[in-house]
Amino acid sequence: MSLVLDSAAQDLLFREARTANSFSDEPVTEEQVQAIYDLVKYGPTAFNSTPLRITLVRSAEARARLVAHMAEGNQAKTAAAPLVAILSADNEFHEELPTLLPHFPQAKDAFFAERPVREQTALVNAALQAAYFIVGIRAAGLAAGPMAGLDFAAVQKEFLDDDHTPLMVVNIGKPGEDAWFPRGPRLSFDEVITTV
Repeated sequence: MSLVLDSAAQDLLFREARTANSFSDEPVTEEQVQAIYDLVKYGPTAFNSTPLRITLVRSAEARARLVAHMAEGNQAKTAAAPLVAILSADNEFHEELPTLLPHFPQAKDAFFAERPVREQTALVNAALQAAYFIVGIRAAGLAAGPMAGLDFAAVQKEFLDDDHTPLMVVNIGKPGEDAWFPRGPRLSFDEVITTV
């Protein structure tokens, strides 16, 4: 059985898409980021919680501050990428539930009054949204370089607050020369799927 998505789109979003390690100097515009967000905001999250928050690092001063907190192997590519985004989970997402879940506004207090419950929900659902964001970047014809090699506590202190937990940093742009490492192997269907 074939997929509804045509083969070219499958290649763009999955089969040919790779994590970029170098980028051209072509800028990523505000309009491109808006188009990406306007697409990926429709991905499902529990209670329509949408806890992902995106901090775009555009200024040279902010970029230098971020690069200082990246792992050594991620510093040069983060310094050179046309755009860098810090993806974080908003642990106070429940404040938006009366707007995001109008048919059940009491979910804010009924399910999310306790901070540990909010943090777990925010983490899982913001990570899900981060995956949508990466696919959205690919849908815009750009490449993404998601990274977890960073000092999370320092990035939180430098760019966020105690209510936002950093998840990853994503370099964004058109791929540059030698942008790709060889594709790593993947597990087969039979190694991953269990039917009960």
